[in-house]
Amino acid sequence: MNNKILLMLQLQNQLNDATNGEEWTKGFTKNGKTINWKRCIYMECAEMVDSFAWKHWKAIDREPDWQNHQIEVVDVWHFIMSLAIEEYAKNSKGGVEDIAKDISNLDSLVQIEKDTLSFAEVNAVIEKVENVMRIALSKESVNLELLMHEFFDLVAMSGLNLETLYRLYVGKNILNQFRQDNGYKEGTYIKVWNDKEDNVVMKCIWEEKSDVTPEVLYAELSKAYAEIQKK
Repeated sequence: MNNKILLMLQLQNQLNDATNGEEWTKGFTKNGKTINWKRCIYMECAEMVDSFAWKHWKAIDREPDWQNHQIEVVDVWHFIMSLAIEEYAKNSKGGVEDIAKDISNLDSLVQIEKDTLSFAEVNAVIEKVENVMRIALSKESVNLELLMHEFFDLVAMSGLNLETLYRLYVGKNILNQFRQDNGYKEGTYIKVWNDKEDNVVMKCIWEEKSDVTPEVLYAELSKAYAEIQKK
């Protein structure tokens, strides 16, 4: 079993429990709000496409925003894992350990376990994003294996591998927890810190401290957030 895949699934499960209540796999939050992970996936994919100058009538020479694109890839991964956990629970297929074992056995995982990191041609990336959207938009039962296959293709085409996906995911997961703890749902959370989005601040902390743990990352975010609140 791939330990990084297992840890990401465990963290996602914990985040969903804390945010949505421990029965979220039944399709509702603790407040009775309907959860639709497939919609989350295709809406985030639409945002991903906006990282590129796809419009033929506006900003046609704008450079691709690969950094934002990679963050969106990680956001989609949150929702794919959540969908997998929900599907396994609903169909009595097991928990996160079972999902991790099944993902670890996928041939498509092998390509992102390699160290090669490069960006694919933009139109090819957009086409791959739209493949993920088509699967999420299907009215049939979701084909999780196909969804994972297309997503891992997208990861490789986005200049990411399993290690960088893992690091960005853990960083974003901790940031999401931090947001929830600091008024995100209530609308009081400050998302821009000294002209930088909190996503960027989180990414910078990871890059400056390669051996940072999730606990230390949370502490560093708390320190940075306390500084901007003084202003």
